[in-house]
Amino acid sequence: MNLSPQGVYTLVDLRAWQQTVASLPPAHVPRFAVIGDPVAQSLSPVMHDAALAACGFSGRYTRLHIRAGELAETLSLLPGCGFLGCNLTIPHKSAALALVEEVDADARRLGAINTVRIEGEGQHPRRLGFNTDGPGLLLALRDALGFDTLRGKSVLLLGAGGAGRALAIQCALAGCARLLLANRTLEKAETLVREFSTANAELAVSALALPDAAWTDAPLDGIDLVLNCTSLGLRDTDRSPLPAELLRQFPALAIYDSVYRRDGQLTPLVAAAQAAGLRAADGRAMLLWQGALAFEIWFNQPAPIAPMRAALGLC
Repeated sequence: MNLSPQGVYTLVDLRAWQQTVASLPPAHVPRFAVIGDPVAQSLSPVMHDAALAACGFSGRYTRLHIRAGELAETLSLLPGCGFLGCNLTIPHKSAALALVEEVDADARRLGAINTVRIEGEGQHPRRLGFNTDGPGLLLALRDALGFDTLRGKSVLLLGAGGAGRALAIQCALAGCARLLLANRTLEKAETLVREFSTANAELAVSALALPDAAWTDAPLDGIDLVLNCTSLGLRDTDRSPLPAELLRQFPALAIYDSVYRRDGQLTPLVAAAQAAGLRAADGRAMLLWQGALAFEIWFNQPAPIAPMRAALGLC
């Protein structure tokens, strides 16, 4: 069994899955997983194992470290390995859309999936794709920052990749009045702006280049919420995309970082926001609510929120 100390399997393990899990008690064999690159930092197993235990389910949730070129084979192997579902994180959410048999209408509109339900283990299994990030974000903003609605709000969104695109669309659907999309590759943000302009003429949307260095002159005037959808904050060497010195000038601003640290430390952006006296929260609240929605998709029953919340240290 090639299981690392962090509890991470690879495609090599999936290819020989029966041998990989042969020494595990049946109740400990993974039936769900989060797929990403990187993925060792994910707290999804902690949260979902708590939910599975609370519901008396025999089986575990694990991590699969899968690179971009390995995703198609991985998704094809999961049914035969006895998996009932999975979650997708960076960088797989957009690519997975074309690799499942059926996509929920909301997920197709968001252009990415983060949850897969697997039906059947025989010759013709079906993988159904969903996206719980968008509705999970709205629940997280209410839970962690007291944002009851985004209607009429102005949002600066950092990152226009798979996760950023889905959350940008969710912000628009929730009635956001003004949306600034900042991305390192400006063309990607501009493409998304054109999509919005065609679909919703009432939304004021614009594209900006996100600098590699700290963004000391970010246009925060009139912005109600900054939403970080980049991977900045995952690594020890990452810096905050927005410096505390700038954030101090906007005391009414709220910060939501979709990234979180497995070690419990604040992300650089949340640390900068708190140093500036702003309301701020990391991605654990969004992880909780998108995970709860995924649980409901897999089991067709309400998720046990209390043990999931406790497992993430959100009590």
